[in-house]
Amino acid sequence: MERFYTETQRMVRESVRKFVATDVLPAAETIDRKDEFPAEIYGRMAEMGLFGTDLPEEAGGSGFDTQTLVIAMEELACASGSVGNALALPVEAARFLVEHGDERQKVLVPGILSGEIIPATAISEPDFGSDVAGIRTSARRDGDDYIINGTKAWVTMGQVADLIVVLAKTTADKGTRGISCFLIHGDNPGLQRGRKEKLLGMHGLATCQINFTDCRISALDRIGSEGEGFKMMMGNFNYGRIMMSAMSLGIARAAYEDALEYARTRIQFGQPILDFQAVQFMLADMSTDIAAARQMIHHAARLLDAGFSIAKEAAQAKLFTTDMAMRHVTNALQIHGGNGYSQEYRIERLFRDIKLPQIYEGTNQIQRIIIARQIAKV
Repeated sequence: MERFYTETQRMVRESVRKFVATDVLPAAETIDRKDEFPAEIYGRMAEMGLFGTDLPEEAGGSGFDTQTLVIAMEELACASGSVGNALALPVEAARFLVEHGDERQKVLVPGILSGEIIPATAISEPDFGSDVAGIRTSARRDGDDYIINGTKAWVTMGQVADLIVVLAKTTADKGTRGISCFLIHGDNPGLQRGRKEKLLGMHGLATCQINFTDCRISALDRIGSEGEGFKMMMGNFNYGRIMMSAMSLGIARAAYEDALEYARTRIQFGQPILDFQAVQFMLADMSTDIAAARQMIHHAARLLDAGFSIAKEAAQAKLFTTDMAMRHVTNALQIHGGNGYSQEYRIERLFRDIKLPQIYEGTNQIQRIIIARQIAKV
């Protein structure tokens, strides 16, 4: 796969690898242990232009393709899943506004790309996760305004967000056609942020619950027409699933590299455990599945860049890669034996981090439903 990277893709990869070596790797354990938002690293990613990697130049981006962004994501996540996740949020938000925002809303994109505006997306609710159509947060029209009421859960970067993309129901009895999308600024007095959630892994992302109480916003802050929010967000999910797949690939690669090095140096029964066929087979399966996942992710990215629908391919990449990563990070920990259960080794952090991608951007059970429905159309 790497042999076919373009000169630009190689350049971006080397730039990110240097950044990883100087900034991300030295901070990765601290981000995890302290569970604090990595503001300096976030700012450095913005300075490097990573948030606009695949956006057109006229929108303030670098004009590269999605494959280039996938390469950058893999390298970042290989060092820290949290930092990889911190890249995904502004990338997805900026793309969403470029594709669906009006000219007034697109003015916000440069601020997102520069890191001045930290975005978040609020979709899930305490009682509604996979069932997006069931959300209860409401948006009632009041003259030239909307009044938002409801509660959003698991808002990644919610505690530090300056701008929040929110799904809310504008018409209660129209199902998904009654859901609209809004921009809400973080300083709105009708917005209250909950405490930082204590999560298993992916620490440092300032995840919280957000309550909207008579939160008044201008009708000009609605993205698209009334009733289009669900459709727009589902399209954005396809893009997000590519990002989540690339992030999982990076974590799986880190686990594989750690396990291989450990197997080379760990001596049992008078020889490196890498000499034992049982360990060799585990590593062989890791290497094979990682290579296969990379192909699937880049295939979906190529299709997206070419303008094709990627609902099936994005779901397949997300399903395969995140399940593969969960399986092989577990196997990598097993190769470490008792040491893998210790916080002295990175594999412990990777093990905690890799569970989220199986849930995020639609659970893997939802991915199977999407794939099955796409197959049934053929």
